[in-house]
Amino acid sequence: MSMILAAVHDAYGTILGQGVGNPTPEAPPASDKLLKLVRYFTWFVLLSGILGITYAGGRFAWEKWTGGGLESPKMVAGAMIGGIIATSAGTIMNAVIT
Repeated sequence: MSMILAAVHDAYGTILGQGVGNPTPEAPPASDKLLKLVRYFTWFVLLSGILGITYAGGRFAWEKWTGGGLESPKMVAGAMIGGIIATSAGTIMNAVIT
């Protein structure tokens, strides 16, 4: 256990010292509500990514089946890139929070 040494001079010029223990860390007020909000946001991002990839895959199948123009591969690629960015941000935030 490390100690912090607090030293002060008195009126006669002598040094008075006293060891002070390290304070224990404490969570800021309302931090539990903020962490709950971050968890809800994480679930929303994951759910929206899954829905985006599912929608793009269904549209891709529909375009192949009807013989229309293929615009959905761009949607699939965009959803996957968005998922990679969201996953990276989530990993970074988890490392910062813990």
